[in-house]
Amino acid sequence: MRAEFLIVFRRAASLSWSDDRGSLLLMELDHGSRRYFNLALVGFMGVGKSSVARLIGSQLHFPVVDTDDLIEQRAGGMKINELFARYGETGFRARERDVVESLHELRRTVISTGGGLVTDPENLASLKRHSLVVCLWASPDVIWERVRHQSNRPLLQTKDPRERIRELVIQREPFYREADVMVNSEHRHLHEVASNVLHQARLACGGEFPSC
Repeated sequence: MRAEFLIVFRRAASLSWSDDRGSLLLMELDHGSRRYFNLALVGFMGVGKSSVARLIGSQLHFPVVDTDDLIEQRAGGMKINELFARYGETGFRARERDVVESLHELRRTVISTGGGLVTDPENLASLKRHSLVVCLWASPDVIWERVRHQSNRPLLQTKDPRERIRELVIQREPFYREADVMVNSEHRHLHEVASNVLHQARLACGGEFPSC
């Protein structure tokens, strides 16, 4: 496992398991009270959530939903950066929360989420009622290289977006550590990341996902 991955999460008190695939099981999965009907991917922007979700959906023959896409649809086609500009982050997060609550009836679905979605504890709690929550992780430097040429990232519209990424990763680390599983996505082909996520999902279910 890569050193920077371990360093960032060295304070994870609930850390109970790791392997050479670059994964961390952050929480003891309570099979008695939780059932995993869906798979939800969380994590910072640029870690590969949307691409990995499509790969997993294709392999499992599951539909894929993206919370940002749903927010835009409900806003009449307004883009995320337009919503941020008009309503601010507070207004955007309220719309995001409504979308997350609407997902509870989904079954056999892969859910890709926005990078800041889990900073609202209610969102994570809602996802965990029906999904195994997997966080994809990459270091701030790798994230910067992936998103530096993208102009549709409202939180990076600052004088020093690279430093902003570092600040946000630090702020969000405790929330990302509340996921069930952490999977390192940096320096790996997307197919390998998708395979690793599925491996963890099957471990959580004790066999085939989502048979549990």
